[in-house]
Amino acid sequence: MTPHISRYGQAAGFALDELTRVSHRLGADPSLVLHGGGNTSIKVTGVDVAGEPVELIFVKGSGWNLATIEPAGFAPLRLERLLPLLEREQLGDQTMVNELRQASLDATAPTASIEALLHAQLPAKVALHSHADAIVALTDQPDADDRVREVLGEGVVVLPYVMPGFELARLVAATDLDGADAIVLSNHGLFTFADDPDAALARHLALVERAAAAIGQPAWGDPGESVERAGDPRALAELRKAVSVAAGRPLHLGQSSSSRALQFARRGELDALTSRGTATPEHAIYTKRSPLVGRDVAGYAADYRRYVDAHRHRAPGAITDIDPAPRVILDPEFGLLTAGPTVSALGVAADIALHTMDIIDAADRVAGYRSLDEASTFDIEYSPLEQAKLHKAALPQLSGEVAVVTGAASGIGRAVAAALLDSGAAVVGVDLSADVAATFSAPGWRGVSGDAGDAELLGRAFELAVREFGGVDILVVAAGIFPPSAPIAELDDAAWERAMRINATAVMKAFRAAHPYLALSPRGGRVVLVSTKNVAAPGPGAAAYSASKTAAAQLARVAAIEWAGEGIRVNQVEPDAVFDTAIWTPELLAKRAAQYGLTVEEYRSRNLLRTEVTSAAVAEAVVAFCTGLTATTGAHLSVDGGNDRVI
Repeated sequence: MTPHISRYGQAAGFALDELTRVSHRLGADPSLVLHGGGNTSIKVTGVDVAGEPVELIFVKGSGWNLATIEPAGFAPLRLERLLPLLEREQLGDQTMVNELRQASLDATAPTASIEALLHAQLPAKVALHSHADAIVALTDQPDADDRVREVLGEGVVVLPYVMPGFELARLVAATDLDGADAIVLSNHGLFTFADDPDAALARHLALVERAAAAIGQPAWGDPGESVERAGDPRALAELRKAVSVAAGRPLHLGQSSSSRALQFARRGELDALTSRGTATPEHAIYTKRSPLVGRDVAGYAADYRRYVDAHRHRAPGAITDIDPAPRVILDPEFGLLTAGPTVSALGVAADIALHTMDIIDAADRVAGYRSLDEASTFDIEYSPLEQAKLHKAALPQLSGEVAVVTGAASGIGRAVAAALLDSGAAVVGVDLSADVAATFSAPGWRGVSGDAGDAELLGRAFELAVREFGGVDILVVAAGIFPPSAPIAELDDAAWERAMRINATAVMKAFRAAHPYLALSPRGGRVVLVSTKNVAAPGPGAAAYSASKTAAAQLARVAAIEWAGEGIRVNQVEPDAVFDTAIWTPELLAKRAAQYGLTVEEYRSRNLLRTEVTSAAVAEAVVAFCTGLTATTGAHLSVDGGNDRVI
């Protein structure tokens, strides 16, 4: 038992273990809980820091996921501090959150769910809440209350939708729950409560199963078979630019391979089918109230502004930051597209969209799908607590942007890819290594194995970047070779030609493949060529390397001239003696050191700063060109510790 649990006493520790177990079961089923939704609680007599008994309720902390929550993810709240709050006539969201914090026995614990007050006054030890698709589909219909009572039977109280938080807690407090062990909140979800965690869970699952059987939908959110993603990738990149312009910032745009979504997107009268609102209003912050049908982003944005203007008087504060860009797009050719500032956001929106399709169809088979009206959805979407979820953390500089990096599985290329991922970009890496796909485990990483000089392979890599993430904003060419050292008089034709093919011709092919997508980058395309000190200061025995890298450097200068009118910046970093790369084998390092009459240690730091240049230092320079220096193109930045010959 961890100290976080035992500090409240043995009974509290046992109760938390039980709550964690049933929470995992509830959260593991996406038809019950999607992406952090739902909440759970348990009441227990614990001990405070003085060893005195205290009545506690442990409630799921905001930001924790039921599928993976740990005991530390539950907020320990004093019941005696919570219950008097229900006697107030009004309690604003921010005030309520402050009171929940004040009730916590641990200042470092997460902020409790906004439904903590509801959990506190339910007549049982354990309460479980989900947004079960079957329950939502049953209530997203006309005259749903009678149907819910008929299907779910005795012991279930049906309540109309009200805002989660204080309003809902007050409604439940005023409701007669005698003989009840479950509450259905229309257009929202299900609460079950009992003194035993397993009894509450069994009741929950039984009611959901009963609803699913009555509505004729045993499974939810199934994407179906994977289909080949169709449509012109350049048109997809153009659509992503329009979405990003509407949002006022770069956004990723992901194309689903779901056959279920594609079939739905090809239905007739799709506008009428999808304009009836979200399955539950809490989804609006992730998907907006309705998807864009087709590709008229400007029209969608204008309609969204109308929606906000019509209801802004209902917001508790001034609305100054409006993002009218769609988050879900349904197109008969592209299928389902989702937009967002992070790759994770794409997955959240896609999952919600798939589940919503099933809820709409299930409700339409019974009495017709009907969600909450615009005003009620607006109240949730622009409530301070929901908006806080969207702005709870500052996003990295390159969030919403997409990079392609060649030579990404090792050395400088790998360091660059890691730095770009850390800066928020999604990255497609190209490398000869068969293991490139597994180089990183980040959700924004994709790897393509093959020759970076193969035009067909490059085409696949760029198309993958567009279909997975919407476009290409950044190209970093880091793939290269250092042929065996030889004087010109002894230079092998094959070694020369291989150096030219990999270090120069492959660069041209990457530039050519990237150009149409870079021209559509919302913030302006960026190219960084990983060049070399040898361009300015070649050394003996490196003719093939120096000449081929100089050819690539000249190509980059021409690209800077040709592409400036399209807002594409092309710059170069020129490292020297980066020894933590595959190019520098121990044998080569020893040979080059001897050539200069130096020891290996002296050769490693043979620069003015007497410092060893690392791949990470080169990556830092690359990221600088990608995130800033917006008025710079055609530049050469030395990353060599200071070389007197270059200077």
